[in-house]
Amino acid sequence: MTPTRTLRVASYNLHKCRGMTGPHAPERNLQVIADLGADIVALQEVDFRFGARPEALPRRLIQDMTGMVPAPHLTTSEQSLGWHGQTILLRPDLAEGATVRRLPLPGIEPRGALALRLAELTVVVVHLGLARSSRRAQLARLAAKVARIGGNRFVLTGDFNEWRDERGLESLSGLEVLAPGPSWPAPFPQLRYDRIALSAGIEVTDSGVHDSPLARRASDHLPIWADIALSAP
Repeated sequence: MTPTRTLRVASYNLHKCRGMTGPHAPERNLQVIADLGADIVALQEVDFRFGARPEALPRRLIQDMTGMVPAPHLTTSEQSLGWHGQTILLRPDLAEGATVRRLPLPGIEPRGALALRLAELTVVVVHLGLARSSRRAQLARLAAKVARIGGNRFVLTGDFNEWRDERGLESLSGLEVLAPGPSWPAPFPQLRYDRIALSAGIEVTDSGVHDSPLARRASDHLPIWADIALSAP
């Protein structure tokens, strides 16, 4: 099969733009996003936690600092950028015709995923629960839903909150699951919480963890990324 398009897909838990301990400094996170050079970035913890969950990542700065735009979707409130703290940024030329669907998830804590549908690819951003039982239920729900709405090619990425490779990911057995390297805690990364799962029809040409002095200060997670080639159906 001949590749028809190549894309860089990334995932980044912003930790509400507070670094490990504060202060709130979203410009650092936006610079890290710009440094990724990605076409699509799945973000977690873009909003503050309480009340109307106002945006922690200011939307007015996003395009000026990164060249990207948020994918259109129904947010948690008028003050929020994300839904359950998640949003997806993408290049403006990819945003035309893109649609986003909200996917409620089971579990002890309120959780949900966002599915970005493009002409050739669906990208789902997740931030899974803290309990492994919840994560298993959430991944089972996502695996069933994405197979129906994601078409032939999809990427599921985000903060899986799972450090084991052999437990908790059973529902993804039919996918290629990448954990490019330790991404948490950012100042001295030890655990591979952040992952990318890919369906058939997607070739990974390169992947990694974006590790820089700025990234180690900007969040408690380092971003991960994968360069992918989409094969003709």
